[in-house]
Amino acid sequence: MDSPLADRLRPQSLDDIVGQHHLLDEGRPLRNIIESGNIPNMVFYGPSGVGKTTLASFIAKRTNRTLRKLNGTTASTSDIKNIFEELNGFDGINGILLYLDEIQYFNKKQQQTLLEYIENGSITLIASTTENPYFYVYGAILSRSTVFEFKPVEKDDVIPAIKRAYNYLEKDYNIHIDVSDEAINHVAYACGGDVRKAINAVELSVISSKQSKDKITVTLDTVSQLTQKSAVRYDREGDEHYDLLSAFQKSMRGSDPDAAVLYLARILAANDLPSACRRLMVCACEDVGLANPQIIPIVKAAVDAAMMVGLPEARIPLADAVILVAQSPKSNSAYMAVAKAEEDIKAGKAYGFPRCLQNKHYDGEDADVKGQFYKYPHDFPNHWTPQQYLPDGVKDAVYYVPGNNKNEQAYKTYWENIKGKKNI
Repeated sequence: MDSPLADRLRPQSLDDIVGQHHLLDEGRPLRNIIESGNIPNMVFYGPSGVGKTTLASFIAKRTNRTLRKLNGTTASTSDIKNIFEELNGFDGINGILLYLDEIQYFNKKQQQTLLEYIENGSITLIASTTENPYFYVYGAILSRSTVFEFKPVEKDDVIPAIKRAYNYLEKDYNIHIDVSDEAINHVAYACGGDVRKAINAVELSVISSKQSKDKITVTLDTVSQLTQKSAVRYDREGDEHYDLLSAFQKSMRGSDPDAAVLYLARILAANDLPSACRRLMVCACEDVGLANPQIIPIVKAAVDAAMMVGLPEARIPLADAVILVAQSPKSNSAYMAVAKAEEDIKAGKAYGFPRCLQNKHYDGEDADVKGQFYKYPHDFPNHWTPQQYLPDGVKDAVYYVPGNNKNEQAYKTYWENIKGKKNI
């Protein structure tokens, strides 16, 4: 049985690879790395069908290394060990390039085992993932790898690949294939930036089209029927997946429930339930925050319900939560507070502790003044008494500024009355 058309059309040069101009155009770092032949461990991050496997195969061939492929959903620790054992055989003479697809499905122990075998450089790892690697890939592997983000391929870049696929099938079938520009454009649009999906659609359109004595005619109606469920991931202007997620969150932040629900529907039409849930939770915490603190457990409950029932019913609790977030008063005071604190930490100002906050056992023979001097707030009126909590280097810092909403202003007034301050 023939391999899939997408495999038979693997590029023979870097210039044949579709899209990824930000990585592979002349002078770009990844292209320079590949052309140098000194391949580091890498993580390819991006949606399916945009060239991650293709590029890994090309790199293995160009560097004359043995390519071994594993998938994180099915591979085991013993599979990794078996590949390592090949280093002592003929296949390991020039080193082995291990392409691990869907590395996010490897648990921490499996990733630690993998780390052992890439440490000495005999095995070069190229891992791929459709999820953010900084959340799903073991930190020790990330620290030894370079992350490259792959993006959905633009429609105009997909068209040459589609034409090349039809030309290949003409030669393979030894018959003329008549396909209109409208049909080609529709496939390019409908694939949603997924080149593999586009090429598979080409092959299927030829197989399912009417054949006369001397040609096969592929019509717009045929490709429309074959790709009708593919076009929903990206809009007609070719917006990328991450632009869609950005528009979703910014619409909630901007208090536009209509736009937020629309972008939610588009994300769910692409079956990307995890991204919708993640962005929704982030927006509830970052953009609504203390203006409506009850929203966080409410949104979490809606997300849990959505993940429990799955699509298509998940759209119902998520729509409830999205509209609630969009309609809620907004405050980013907590987000700004922790961001300011992080700046002082990075500047090296915020280390150490006031003596009153340290453990009592800190008093050693070398302590100039013994005793913790901690004041227990509950022993004082209104459960509060003045004492230093911030480290000396930032003892006068103000990170949290209350937002202009009734919840935070109520807290502000309460503490002003107790502390006798006009600003806290």
